Amino acid sequence: MREELITSGRMNPNIDPVLHIWHWQIPVYLFLGGLAAGLLFFAAYYTITGKEKKFQTAVKYAPIIAPIAIMLGLIALLLDLRHPAYFWQLYTTIRLESPMSWGAWILLLIMPVSIVWIASYIKEIFPKFDTEHNFIGKILKFIIEKKDTEEEVNWDWKIKFLKIFEKYTIEKRKALAWIMIVLSVILGVYTGILLSAFNARPLWNTSILGPLFLTSGLSTAAATIMLMTKDHRERMIFSRIDLLLIVIELFLITHLFMGFLAGSQAKIEAANLFLGGEFTVTFWVNVIILGLIIPAILEALELLKFKIPVILPVALILWGGIMFRFIMTEAGQITRFLY
Repeated sequence: MREELITSGRMNPNIDPVLHIWHWQIPVYLFLGGLAAGLLFFAAYYTITGKEKKFQTAVKYAPIIAPIAIMLGLIALLLDLRHPAYFWQLYTTIRLESPMSWGAWILLLIMPVSIVWIASYIKEIFPKFDTEHNFIGKILKFIIEKKDTEEEVNWDWKIKFLKIFEKYTIEKRKALAWIMIVLSVILGVYTGILLSAFNARPLWNTSILGPLFLTSGLSTAAATIMLMTKDHRERMIFSRIDLLLIVIELFLITHLFMGFLAGSQAKIEAANLFLGGEFTVTFWVNVIILGLIIPAILEALELLKFKIPVILPVALILWGGIMFRFIMTEAGQITRFLY
């Protein structure tokens, strides 16, 4: 008779918390969500402060990217779902303790708000809409009519409801901005909370991820506006804003690692992945050096009157933003608490 004494259950499969691997879809979704949140935040902020005429790119044109980014992010998220046909069940209930529930409802609310915001500026964005010589124009010919006048806007809505709706959205634009700024901040923070809610993953289990992801999203949005604007003054102001956001982001990342190194052994091991471990080179080169430090230097030089091609800092900031999410998502999945 063989007698065995079991002292541990470690050999049992899945005894430790197991996370089914997240691939490219999740970091892409987090990046696009943060970018959209940042763009909508700036549009709402400058409207609330009465500076929409000074920052026309941030208020009118850049928000066009937001619903597109949200839509592409949702497509990426849908591709990651094991049972995509049942995504609608997220909207059959509200669970305040669930980040997934918060995210689903925030995305449901902010998408139409962003579209309504763009709709309120549609005549200013497209003052001369050709309904004869392009495919989209021929489709829209049934709901818009051309006006042979010398006015800046040379088309109008044929349908009375659309005229009333447009007038109402213009009148209530500031109230809409207050709603949008609240939703954009929640969306930006949510992209970090989505990860930090996984208590079994030491790298993600920190409250700093929320503000860190929000700051990163604002930085990528500021960089996008810098690229889009033709107003030199607006570009310089957003260059200053982005420089400040980079400093804040570096401070939060430093504080993140300080907190890990002062924590449990599991937290220390999570930090060591970036401080001599397998993600050290990838993180420090792509995120810290290329994504933050070099763009900060380039933006500082530009503020000192040096001519710097705007595409350089913008491309590096966007690269650093998306790489940060890829690295955090990948590294977080291999960390675990030890018992």
